[in-house]
Amino acid sequence: MKLDVLAVGSHPDDVELGCSGTLINEIRKGKKVGIIDLTQGELGTRGTIDTRYQEAADAARIMGVSARENLKMRDGFFVNDEAHQLELVKMIRKYRPEIVIGNILEDRHPDHGKGGWLTYDACFISGLRQVKTEYEGKEQERWRPKMLLHYIQDRFFEPDFIIDVSDVWEQRMESIKAYKTQFHDPNSNEPQSYLSNPEFMEAIVSRARLLGKRIGVKYGEGFMSKKSIGLTGLDALVLRET
Repeated sequence: MKLDVLAVGSHPDDVELGCSGTLINEIRKGKKVGIIDLTQGELGTRGTIDTRYQEAADAARIMGVSARENLKMRDGFFVNDEAHQLELVKMIRKYRPEIVIGNILEDRHPDHGKGGWLTYDACFISGLRQVKTEYEGKEQERWRPKMLLHYIQDRFFEPDFIIDVSDVWEQRMESIKAYKTQFHDPNSNEPQSYLSNPEFMEAIVSRARLLGKRIGVKYGEGFMSKKSIGLTGLDALVLRET
C-alpha cells in the first residue's frame, strides 16, 4: 500500500497529540495516511501495553488511517543508530509516502527528540541506493519522501507554518481521548502523571487556539521543517486581513 502521508511517533498518542487534525484533514481529502509508533509506550505511568494497543487502534479508527504499525523499540532506551534507522527505513520503503511527519527535534521527553532525529536520518538514508533492506523476503527499492515535517509537542517552538484544523477539531479531540488510561479520569485508581493532570488537556486546547489565532481561525496545528517550504505561486497562500 502506497501512502500519501506517514506520521511517526515515539509513543502511541504522540501523533494524535501533535498532528491528528492535519491527518484527518488529508484523509477527508481522499489521501491515504498511515502511522508508525516506534515504541509500545511501556514505561508509561498508567495503563498497560495491551490497553495502549487497543487505544491506538481505537484512535486510528477514529481518524480513519489506512495503516498503523508498532516497531516495538524500547521505550525510553531506543537510540538513533544504524539498527533502529534501518527498521524505520523498511517502513518508509514499504509505504513510500510523499510526506513524512515526525516528532519535534527537541522536547521535554527525551524520546521525542530522539524519535525526531531518527525519523530525520531514516528519511535520508531510505533514499540511498547502496543501503539494502528486505521486507518479507524481498529486497526493497530506495525511497525518499519529498518532505519531512515535525509537529510541535510539549515545549513551544515558533512554527514554520500552521494548519487550520477547526473543521475537524471534535474528531481530533476524540482521537486523543481514545487513550482513556492516559488522561484525567476522576474514577481511575492509577497514579497521577504529567498527562493525567486535568490541566494537561486544557493546555492542548489553549495551544491550538493560540496557533489558530495566528492565522485567523479557531484552532491550528504548528509544524517545523529543516527544509525550505516552496510554493507554486501566490494562490497557495491563505490570505487574511492584517
